[in-house]
Amino acid sequence: MSKTIAWQSASESSSILNLPAGYFGMVLGTIGIGFSWRYAATIWPVSPWPGEGLIALATLIWFLLAVAFIWRLIAHPQTVKAEILHPLMSSYVSLFPATTMLVSIGLAPWVRPLSVGLFSIGAVSQLLYAAWQNAGLWRGKHPHEATTPGLYLPTVANNFISTMACGALGFHDLGILFLGAGVLSWLSLEPAILHRLRSAGEMPTPVRTSLGIQMAPALVACSALLSVNGGEADMFAKMLFGYGLLQALFMIRLAPWYMAQPFNPTFWSFSFGLSALATTALHLGHAVPGGIFDFLALPLFVCSNVLIGLLLIRTLILLCQGKLLIRTSVSHTSKESL
Repeated sequence: MSKTIAWQSASESSSILNLPAGYFGMVLGTIGIGFSWRYAATIWPVSPWPGEGLIALATLIWFLLAVAFIWRLIAHPQTVKAEILHPLMSSYVSLFPATTMLVSIGLAPWVRPLSVGLFSIGAVSQLLYAAWQNAGLWRGKHPHEATTPGLYLPTVANNFISTMACGALGFHDLGILFLGAGVLSWLSLEPAILHRLRSAGEMPTPVRTSLGIQMAPALVACSALLSVNGGEADMFAKMLFGYGLLQALFMIRLAPWYMAQPFNPTFWSFSFGLSALATTALHLGHAVPGGIFDFLALPLFVCSNVLIGLLLIRTLILLCQGKLLIRTSVSHTSKESL
């Protein structure tokens, strides 16, 4: 007597909001510029409420995106799996724990227990994801053309943000561990990324906006260092700021190249570097009055605010035009054993 197993496949089609993990980039710049205003209120006679309002807005965006991401993970896990396994998109999944830790920094002065809880979840999640995703690249199967600045996100950006959260919560020694992990990850990745940008062919137009991430590591590293060294504007902090300014100059030079496409949410890749530029400029300018840093602080703060303000306005226009929240169809295949 033989046993026959038949598989029957039934396909259903439904639609979901197409909110890839890269949308968490909107939280990075919004909350980052909120931190700049929060710090500005401590050194200038300005109200703290613009900063707190921006932090609240970023927290709301993070919450909505987090709910959508978790719901998609439960209801349509294949769409999240596709992002995680995609050679380009997989790095952007790490923005979920990154923004979770940034929200923890925003909540730290107001609700410390919740802040510590979010930091713990974000820090553990980012380490586990980095170990899975980044270490997985060591097997030699990563496509050369997918070596973009997005690779900084899992091990560089997340460790620097972990450092900043540790500084905000008073875990300074732990923050130094994260800082070391972030700096050395940055230095190990940068040669490979720059080699790809210079010598491995022109990046496709839709991918070019990932170049905005290239401006962030030095400036976010400077901000992270200041968060765990007591705000001391030492030589290393100034050197990091100088390299960040050089990267900003490169971004200006290449603006026509990466702007050869309509505005879309990927332009938010520039936002975290811009917000870090504003924050570090204020810190260094306040620490070294009367010099070049003091001279640059206000213009850089204003420029960063204007550019992030434009990102917010253009994104709001996309939302009103129905081009931001786009529904896409998802097919489900169920298999039943008879």
